[in-house]
Amino acid sequence: MATDRLSEELRAVVEAALPGERLDGARVERSGGSHDVVLLPGVAAVRVARTATARAELPRTVELHGRLAALDLPFAVPRPLSALVEAEGRAGVALTWLDGAPTTRGEGGEPAQLAALLDALRGVDLRDLDGLLGAPHQYAGGERWSELLLEEVVPRLPQAWQVEARRRVVAALELEPVDPSLVHGDLAGANVHWGPDGRLLGVLDWDLAQPFDPALDAACLSWHGWDKVRAAVDGATLRRAWTWYRTFALEVLAHALVNGESGEALDRRTATTVAALERSAARPRPF
Repeated sequence: MATDRLSEELRAVVEAALPGERLDGARVERSGGSHDVVLLPGVAAVRVARTATARAELPRTVELHGRLAALDLPFAVPRPLSALVEAEGRAGVALTWLDGAPTTRGEGGEPAQLAALLDALRGVDLRDLDGLLGAPHQYAGGERWSELLLEEVVPRLPQAWQVEARRRVVAALELEPVDPSLVHGDLAGANVHWGPDGRLLGVLDWDLAQPFDPALDAACLSWHGWDKVRAAVDGATLRRAWTWYRTFALEVLAHALVNGESGEALDRRTATTVAALERSAARPRPF
């Protein structure tokens, strides 16, 4: 959600990161629950941490964006325009503006473009990012991912969904191991920018980047439609992507638990998870 209202705290961070920059036309977007992003169209995006966890991760993610932007990738990655700054009790960093725009769900993402994107990520030498990547499943518990889903998420679901939810987690755990490669971790929606001609221009928000199964990113790209993913990847990757995709609904609730949500907030997350389970159950397999 975007707003034109710039709080005094956010204004102070932007002014510290980009001294002298005019703030006419600035607007604010929420990046998940972790950051506020002040957008200065054509100039910069200033990411401001909302939580203590996000604040602690900023030095790593700033360095990661800089390292990625220096690689010879066939798309743009936002690079730091400022050092990490603090003002009014908030911390943030200015990143370069990315041209283009995301697509709406089910639109764009021609298979050749998706295949090239996935190939580029697989081609990155993980040694170039040593110490800068997060843990697999960091969004939903990291090393505790399976334990969290099976022991805390599944029991919170309505009885009618518990067997199915458990089956989805077990199916993911039973996948044959693959060599890890660079995985963005949230390769969908607002994080992928396209030109008016359908060409991929840039990828942003690398906070969840991890060394993992590249089929996870293929699953995220189902934002554009499973028919596009099916045409972009081989059969084995498609089947793995489908398996990971069917765990995504459960990660919504896992993320809430990791963040300590409770009461009505957790009830809302549970309802969101059930609705997502229903949608994914109604979707036909793409293979």
